[in-house]
Amino acid sequence: MKKTILTLLGLYLTVFTFGQTNTTKLIEISKIYKDFMFRNEPTKQVFKDIKANVPKNLKVGIDFIIQTITTKNQLLTRKFLSRPDDQTLKQIFIINAINLNLNEENRADNNKLIDSLMNANIPMYELVDNYYGMLFTAVGNKNQPFDFSKINFQLKDYKLKDDTEKGIFFLRCMDYCGKTVWGYMNVANPPNTTKAFDNIKKYPTFNGSTYYQYTDFYFMDFEMNIEQGKGKQSYKGYYLNKYYETLLTHLICLNKENGSEKEMKDLLLGSILKERKLYKYTNYKDILEELFKEEK
Repeated sequence: MKKTILTLLGLYLTVFTFGQTNTTKLIEISKIYKDFMFRNEPTKQVFKDIKANVPKNLKVGIDFIIQTITTKNQLLTRKFLSRPDDQTLKQIFIINAINLNLNEENRADNNKLIDSLMNANIPMYELVDNYYGMLFTAVGNKNQPFDFSKINFQLKDYKLKDDTEKGIFFLRCMDYCGKTVWGYMNVANPPNTTKAFDNIKKYPTFNGSTYYQYTDFYFMDFEMNIEQGKGKQSYKGYYLNKYYETLLTHLICLNKENGSEKEMKDLLLGSILKERKLYKYTNYKDILEELFKEEK
């Protein structure tokens, strides 16, 4: 009972504190994020404006937004890879929601949007997903050329609270990594496995091991809005499916680019390619079952 009361009190204080922030500043930051989240680089005046009159309880969130709009960022340092506190996660979620709203012709009033989201009980995993989605999107937009080959993501160091949050971090990171080879495999005709394999070789390690050896995906699935206009979707159904595509692309590249039999076997048996219990989350179920078909 006491724990429940403290939890509710914490939620109330989060909403109350957020309600005291400067709404005008929040909208200003969101507009700047919209204008500079892709390739445009902010001027010195933009940085001066964004840092001016920042409410104390918005400082951490705005520091993150500053990193996402510049090429000279520290997004891949422990400071920003680490999970922010719950209040900051919600602030960043609202900034992104305003950004999306600003791209709509029939947009909602931003003040009303802030008020509704401020008082909404947004699931924590959705807030965590939004944060790492924005982080790795910014890395993709600002940190070129792609090269994670010297990066080892130590998930235990990032204040992630459970296997679900670690899974979100991993899947969001690998979703970005997968996008770096997608064009070579799906746009180029014929597929350019040489270029794709070059990027696969630049994938990061996780907890000191090759990326595909991360297999902790047996957390409970949950639903959230992922693709616009499709309503709530299975999180694992969406992101594990994309990750399976990345693994299969890796396998194809090994086959086409003269990878060794050992490399292919390590990928097949050391990754979730063999995890039949997870096949329900992917459209590649038939292909995977064929790969591991038992000899009769």
